[in-house]
Amino acid sequence: MARKSPKKKSKLREYVEVITISVLLALVVRTYVVQAFRIPSGSMEDTLLVGDFLLVSKFIYRFTDPKQGDIIVFKYPLDTRRDFIKRCVAVEGQTVQVINKVLYVDGKLISNPPQSKFVDFKTYPQGASTRDNFGPVKVPAGHLFVMGDNRDNSRDSRYWGFLDKRLIKGKAFILYWSWNRMPGDPELAKWNDPFYLALPKFIFSFFRVLVFDIIFSPWRVRWSRIGNLIH
Repeated sequence: MARKSPKKKSKLREYVEVITISVLLALVVRTYVVQAFRIPSGSMEDTLLVGDFLLVSKFIYRFTDPKQGDIIVFKYPLDTRRDFIKRCVAVEGQTVQVINKVLYVDGKLISNPPQSKFVDFKTYPQGASTRDNFGPVKVPAGHLFVMGDNRDNSRDSRYWGFLDKRLIKGKAFILYWSWNRMPGDPELAKWNDPFYLALPKFIFSFFRVLVFDIIFSPWRVRWSRIGNLIH
């Protein structure tokens, strides 16, 4: 007796299965492994520039605690719907003080000229502003003290306080794209938006980057930054 050959799947069903599996894998990767972010402001210049696209490791802090010097992405404590990126300058138990724009941790000068940027010649006295003179304060358990590398233009722990480690999303580790966006340019893919995880939107966004960045304005792509590790 001849055996019936297995029923062949329709093309539509194959496409639906591929798209479903791809979306599920993307959701798992985005939730537990790695997530893409875009730099929207200059608070981390010149380490990170507006138009930089980076990847964030979401699992590393499951095995280790954030360290002094790590660049981390976290939910903004005053509005957890927004994501911020800053450098961890002190961990729990350490004492932070800023004196005339100079950072001290546990009484020791923290000097990182390549990482710190100052653009304002003014120095505000303590009491007038927390930007240039702050502390000393001790970082409580379960918290971090974070600052932007662009010290004169960064809303960070000097203004809104310590960062609860439970708000951390991950550690920034590599730049995968960088584009010098100009006023009037088309809006690029909203990589932070979960809506864009749907495969058709992801593909559409990828081709927008390909067309507008590489074909129409390749001179705006910061080729030398692509693939750089973030320190």
